Amino acid sequence: MSSGVLNGQVLNGQMLNGLSVDVEDWFQVGAFETVIDRKDWDGLDCRVERNCEQILSLFEEAGVKGTFFTLGWIAERYPAMMRRIAGAGHEIASHGWDHARVFMLGREAFAADIARARKVLEDVTGQRVTGYRAPSFSIDARTPWAHEVLAEQGYVYSSSVAPVVHDHYGWREAPRFAFRPIEGADLIEIPVTTAEVARRRMAAGGGGFFRLLPYAVSRWAIRQVNERDDRPAVFYFHPWEIDPDQPRPAVAPLKSRLRHYTNLDVMAAKLSRLVREFRWGRMDEVAATEAARAPLSRAA
Repeated sequence: MSSGVLNGQVLNGQMLNGLSVDVEDWFQVGAFETVIDRKDWDGLDCRVERNCEQILSLFEEAGVKGTFFTLGWIAERYPAMMRRIAGAGHEIASHGWDHARVFMLGREAFAADIARARKVLEDVTGQRVTGYRAPSFSIDARTPWAHEVLAEQGYVYSSSVAPVVHDHYGWREAPRFAFRPIEGADLIEIPVTTAEVARRRMAAGGGGFFRLLPYAVSRWAIRQVNERDDRPAVFYFHPWEIDPDQPRPAVAPLKSRLRHYTNLDVMAAKLSRLVREFRWGRMDEVAATEAARAPLSRAA
């Protein structure tokens, strides 16, 4: 990469990467969906507000802006928090209503879900919502209609595809970088970041990958995407990932508990390092720069 500005992507030799937060609480994650009933959510210790305050402080100290993909369920209950996020200059985007996976909804239910979430997000923040991320990256080969629904509702971009093989999600055949899933529509899909090792893809966009593996692995992966592929990285994490004191339900499967709780105590420090080492911005900024080179692909 050269110094200067290239289509808004590169500044002083640094690529603009997408920084995102999936705003959901500890009991709303996919790993616990079979052991914690949605009807019990309102009676649980909701810690998202205090965790988001810490994230806002971390971002402010580092001088970065990001995108907060937020559940409508959260926005409805914490409107003041949402206004603080928007007022700090961050993008508000949709994460659906209550973390239902897209492939479990069907077309009509999905359309209703994202319309309901978007209305609440826009009503409480006054900010237009143009971006969407599916819970658990659940737009895949089973949901050929999902991008059509997003385009019909006027979304500008989605970041809902994980182009890897994973036991909880994944669409291995999808492109690694931004593409247009619907012919004739402006909607672009910006997959979460993957890296290549010996011609095999590995998850490299944050979440458990970032929390569980050494920091050097994430640094290497982002540099590979920025320098070798000349594309922006898309990084995500959750507010509960910086909260080592959150409740720990014993009824959750051992595998889920190990994934969810490992290294929570080191996450904030690793994030602080990451946001200072690379150049980060909102996902709508990345979408604007990627739109010009996003090819048509149905990822069949």
